[in-house]
Amino acid sequence: MTGPLAANRREAFGHALVLLPLAALAAWLFSLHAGALQWHDPGAQRWLEASVSVLAWLGLIALLRWQRRMPEAVGAASADALLIAYASQTGFAAQLARQTADSLRDAGMPARVTPLGTLDEAALRDAGRVLLIVSTTGEGDAPDEASAFERRCLARIGNLAGLRYGLLALGDSDYAEFCGFGRRLRHWLAESAAQPLFDPVEVDNGDAGALRHWQHHLAMLSGATEMPDWQRAPYANWRLVQRQLLNPDSLGGPCFHLALRPEDGMLAWEAGDIAEIEPRHAAETVARWLAATGFDGALVVGNDTLFERLARSHLPASADVADLDAATLAAQLQALPHREYSIASVPADGALDLLVRRMQHDDGRPGLGSGWLTQHAEEGTAIALRIRANPSFRPPATDLPLILIGNGTGLAGLRALLKARIAVGARRHWLLFGERQPDRDFFHRDELEGWLRDGWLERLDLAWSREPVAPAYVQRRLRESAALLRAWVEQGAAIRVCGSLAGMAPGVDEVLREVLGPDLVEQMRVDGRYRRDVY
Repeated sequence: MTGPLAANRREAFGHALVLLPLAALAAWLFSLHAGALQWHDPGAQRWLEASVSVLAWLGLIALLRWQRRMPEAVGAASADALLIAYASQTGFAAQLARQTADSLRDAGMPARVTPLGTLDEAALRDAGRVLLIVSTTGEGDAPDEASAFERRCLARIGNLAGLRYGLLALGDSDYAEFCGFGRRLRHWLAESAAQPLFDPVEVDNGDAGALRHWQHHLAMLSGATEMPDWQRAPYANWRLVQRQLLNPDSLGGPCFHLALRPEDGMLAWEAGDIAEIEPRHAAETVARWLAATGFDGALVVGNDTLFERLARSHLPASADVADLDAATLAAQLQALPHREYSIASVPADGALDLLVRRMQHDDGRPGLGSGWLTQHAEEGTAIALRIRANPSFRPPATDLPLILIGNGTGLAGLRALLKARIAVGARRHWLLFGERQPDRDFFHRDELEGWLRDGWLERLDLAWSREPVAPAYVQRRLRESAALLRAWVEQGAAIRVCGSLAGMAPGVDEVLREVLGPDLVEQMRVDGRYRRDVY
């Protein structure tokens, strides 16, 4: 029996136990007055008042029952709907759960919402996939409505093999046990053999950047590349000052090194941070839309021309705008969602570097964000960009050795960490990097080999998946160096992983658990020695 069903049956049984003695009392009182009962018509006015009172009472009871059951019922019509469970103290987690469900449904993915407290281990296992949105109250406590769940489930290791989950943990860093309940929940899920859909997202005091990152994961999960942001945040104006193709004739998609500078000259971020880009449609795409709808792109609406507004907005169907004027159209346009990229440089470099692979749709169109940055925007073009702090992927203390593992464009985040550490004199670095072919896909080869030659890199292991003689992935290289891995970790090494969530990241995690043991890996995660920036 699943948790919600069992809870409902217990609730009905409890109601029956209360109603039976009340019914007996009512029958006894009725017997005392039976002889004195005489019918008197109260009149039409009193009949009306009584009817209105009864109907109002019944309506109130129905409303309260609907509100109580509403979260459980949302999306319940679909048996394969994605389960979204929340634990809320003030209502914020419940609100985010409903927003999450709405975004997924708009993307065509069925979703159902329920309080975490109504579930048990069996219900989670049966769901197959779940998104968990949980807050922490007091000094690391679970919300009141989830305290029974914690006592019931988290007290022992469960059996959740086959469950895949995403976790949004809400907290306040002013308290010592920041996201305490969310972190305990994640630890229990990992110990119980559940696998993450993506890395947990922690939100400090409602941080809008972290919530946008959660939405980014929702877009990847649902395949909705144009999922609108819940909250609009301002961008700054940057200029694209350099674009270089790094892998001509590669078997994979073209990959570019980009350099951008802010118009205000303020270079301010830390290694590990994320660049959020506002993408734009190609000028030809907007021109075709204007030709099809008859609008004049040169018209000024607000502070922009209609053309400029359309370039950064979802383009509605022609039939939907047939009766609109330009001002009404502009007011109804929905902004394109941001795209996220790991920053590959430090401010001392004088520019913000990105490593971007051009994605391609089945029909040959480039991806919205990567197409804008690598194809449509010319050098010198203004780029709308904002920095999102990513404190969970900072470099470790200078005196600790650092193992860096990544593939593809994941080299970007690792490069920034290396640059930050080299700038303060740290030398104990071991980089494991994987791509397709060494002669075409060895990104930043001269720089990496220079660091190895000069002693900034103590070891460099490379894996080439399309090499005909000995193809390998980066997780294989890590397994081959199991003894060295154990030695580095025993010396206090931290581990940073950046790159693909599909294949590489879980493969590396599997090797780490195999070589180091799951308990040590979990402790390293808790201590901040094992961190990932994967996508």
